[in-house]
Amino acid sequence: TAEGGELGYARLSGVGEAGSDAFSLMLAGSAQVSDGWVAVRDGRGLADVPLASDSIAGVARAEWRGDRLVFSARVGAYSEWRSAGLAGAESTSEGASVSMTLAAPRGPFAWRVQTWFMDSDLANSSVSVAAGRNTTTPANDQYATPATGWGANAAMRWSSDAGGIEIGADLRTAEGETRELFSFMSGAFTRSRIAGGRTLTGGVYMEGWRETGDWVLTGGIRADVTRAEDGRRIERLLATGAPTLSFAPEDAETVAPTARLGARRAIDEFFVRGAAYAGFRAPTLNELHRPFRVGNDVTEANAALEPERLAGADAAIGGDHAAWSWSVGVFAARLEDAIVNVTLGAGPGTFPPGVFVPAGGAYRQRQNAGLIEASGAEAEAQGVLGDRLSWRAAFSYTRARFDGGALDGLRPAQAPEWSASAGLDWRATDMLTLAAALSYESGRFEDDQNSRELDGAAVLDLRAEQALTDALSIYAALDNALDTDLETAETADGIESFGPPRAIRLGVRLRTGR
Repeated sequence: TAEGGELGYARLSGVGEAGSDAFSLMLAGSAQVSDGWVAVRDGRGLADVPLASDSIAGVARAEWRGDRLVFSARVGAYSEWRSAGLAGAESTSEGASVSMTLAAPRGPFAWRVQTWFMDSDLANSSVSVAAGRNTTTPANDQYATPATGWGANAAMRWSSDAGGIEIGADLRTAEGETRELFSFMSGAFTRSRIAGGRTLTGGVYMEGWRETGDWVLTGGIRADVTRAEDGRRIERLLATGAPTLSFAPEDAETVAPTARLGARRAIDEFFVRGAAYAGFRAPTLNELHRPFRVGNDVTEANAALEPERLAGADAAIGGDHAAWSWSVGVFAARLEDAIVNVTLGAGPGTFPPGVFVPAGGAYRQRQNAGLIEASGAEAEAQGVLGDRLSWRAAFSYTRARFDGGALDGLRPAQAPEWSASAGLDWRATDMLTLAAALSYESGRFEDDQNSRELDGAAVLDLRAEQALTDALSIYAALDNALDTDLETAETADGIESFGPPRAIRLGVRLRTGR
């Protein structure tokens, strides 16, 4: 596929696979560039620049299939540059990964062994914005954030026509640090920071499933041990090398048992299903050790974070008919020790551990903010009308609130209550397809204090594709066809940012095969 359009956008991508019954090789890659758009409208100054980007990525996978065994290997890599929308604020990221899998997937007894490795790095520069938004001043230079991770898993499965059981174990670890310069004074950075650590999670699980009459029953239990260790944070004066902060948090370990139970019953064209579950999420290296800055807003890391724990249930009814299908469901969940960027003050001022926040900025820290209770409903339907028209529709409603603590009664940031989508695909002729997709999200809050509200919006995307031959087609797409204002962020001093405006894309697609 090759396409280009407004906003200086161009993209080239491709995927191909070749092989025999015993061997296959897949190659895929993409490259993309965009001049972007200026996100700020009202209050825009000379410091506001387009959200430009360019990226390249590739992946290769080889697979060998024998009478009993299957072996596959995958390697991938990416590189990306992005402007943050302010003069002097940009980021580059790159990474690579490799994985290998050996499995015996067929028969009543099957097994799988897999291992993987990942390496990544990020450089990110942040700036302070002056009043009037005409100039910026360097504020932070995260010139490197090297990180590595690896993992392995193994599983065995016994199955029959009526059910089965699987047992397995996995291990994953990640290590990384942020290396940065900060405290810009008299035209130069005056301090350095190195902070990082390691996380390790290992778990064992067992799950099973059984069909009995109209019922399908599933269940699983799991136990994980997660560790955050070797944490460190060292800040120094660049002029003398003298340390201004040296901190090594205690290692932390958590044991987390989790489980899931589910049931589904189908009667003719209708079904009913339900599930109850418990889960957890350990804090990431970013949340534990890497502070970040967006404009004048500063968010500090927190090496003392505890894992989040989730408990919930859901139920639904639906039907699968000849020309259409539908489902309607409800859910409820409790998230304990939710990790949230909590606002602790506003600039101008200096906050622990010696972080200066300028006027118009907010100081936040990642914290376990307490309990979030969420409940809601969701529904979806899709179908066909005749041989040429297909349709789909979905909506969800979520009521989420903090219960207790400093954020009691507030809604989590970036969590809309309502969302909906709908789409139509019409084969106007054997060679021409027209499509429309409409999506909507209600208003949401940009911050934890619910003081910055982002407006809801509906976005319409249109597309027409004309086949020239069985292998070659051309298409035109109109993204955000109604040029809807998509508010994406708001600063403490009321400056709003917006998503991409209406833009046209034109492309050509080539498909070949045996």
